[in-house]
Amino acid sequence: MEGRDQPEGSLREEARVRTQSRVTLPLNLKRVNAAAEQAAQTRFTALLHHVDEDALLRAFRRQKRQASAGVDGVTVAKYEERLTDNLRDLCARVHSGRYRPQPVRRVYIPKADGGKRPLGVPALEDKIVQSAVAEVLSAVYEADFLGFSYGFRPGRNPHMALDALHTAIMSQHVNWVLNADIRSFFDSVDHEWLLRMLAHRIADPRILRLIGLWLRAGVLESGEKQETDRGTLLANIFLHYILDLWTHQWRRRRARGRIVIVRYADDFVMGFESKADAQEMLLALKARLASFGLTLHEDKTRLIEFGRFAAVSRQRRGERRPETFAFLGFTHYCGRTRDGRFIVKHKTEGKRLTRKLTALRQEAWRLMHAPLATQHERFAAVLRGHYGYYGRPHNYPALNGFYREVRRTWLRCLRRRSQKSRRMGWPEFEALTARFRLPTPRITRTWAQARI
Repeated sequence: MEGRDQPEGSLREEARVRTQSRVTLPLNLKRVNAAAEQAAQTRFTALLHHVDEDALLRAFRRQKRQASAGVDGVTVAKYEERLTDNLRDLCARVHSGRYRPQPVRRVYIPKADGGKRPLGVPALEDKIVQSAVAEVLSAVYEADFLGFSYGFRPGRNPHMALDALHTAIMSQHVNWVLNADIRSFFDSVDHEWLLRMLAHRIADPRILRLIGLWLRAGVLESGEKQETDRGTLLANIFLHYILDLWTHQWRRRRARGRIVIVRYADDFVMGFESKADAQEMLLALKARLASFGLTLHEDKTRLIEFGRFAAVSRQRRGERRPETFAFLGFTHYCGRTRDGRFIVKHKTEGKRLTRKLTALRQEAWRLMHAPLATQHERFAAVLRGHYGYYGRPHNYPALNGFYREVRRTWLRCLRRRSQKSRRMGWPEFEALTARFRLPTPRITRTWAQARI
């Protein structure tokens, strides 16, 4: 771990929740996990029998009910009408070799820079089988993943990565920060390399065959099927081999000073004590990624002077305070406490905030003529979700700004739905929100939770 204790919770604690990231392992997968922990070189030759009807049912329960349908148009609600029969048939097809994944429906979502990000929407049955297989693979690879990896792991979440990064910068000799971004990572993963990496631990040909089928599944775009040779749902395993293990070895063998690392999926931040280490690591990292067909995004990858000692050095040189960097939706910057001590603060990243408000205004337009109770329920849900993620210490001003913009958005929505000559003003709106109260800003993540 990077500058903090082990995260609370264990793979062996019992819990009943919907998302796989928080679910503990069933008894049969606990035995798989124990075997993986006992010997790092163990190769598992029989795993598919763990993908049974119970595993498929757990995978189905993890699916979002409002998720978009794939190319077959089957929704969660429709599949649930004959759930037992559907899962029994699906399990039989998986184990008999008759299961074939369907092409992935390609959609595009807007990016903060004005471009569009491709997003694949698999068919529901494919998502169920993929989730069940991922549960099995997680039992194996959880024994291998390093402490600074947080994405796609049971019992871990983005807040743990943010806490670890904050503690590392506050407690270690961090003078330089490398904020790296891999260009089009999920569309650039080499499938041949991925299968070779999986073979280090997975020797069950049936599991490898399933993964190969998913990787080769075509993308349905504009009504035409296209073969895909890039993109993956096993990104964390791929990055474990090409980045985590290599980085950990590099800092042990070649670094002259302290290096800390925090990675969540394909987003990662490195902190350095020495500028020479930082510059050498950046060059080595580019070469390492290039050997696997990956590149760093030049505009989003930055090496900046950052941290307690960097702030003092820049102040002595008469320079402005250290630059900022973005990680997991927050802008991290150097600040001071009320009594003048150094502290790393964070606020909601501007691009994320703008994108969320833009989407909310578009949704408000669609809800313009909906009943007031329906509008209130939606706006309140958006605010609660926003506070739940962004309600970290020092971020109250940004939370309050978001709250005020949501109120303005609702008022504009109400004003436009009426054809009356006198539109609703703030006094009327205040009276309305006294009946339909919106959640006010609050810090949901305290220092005690972050163990700072």
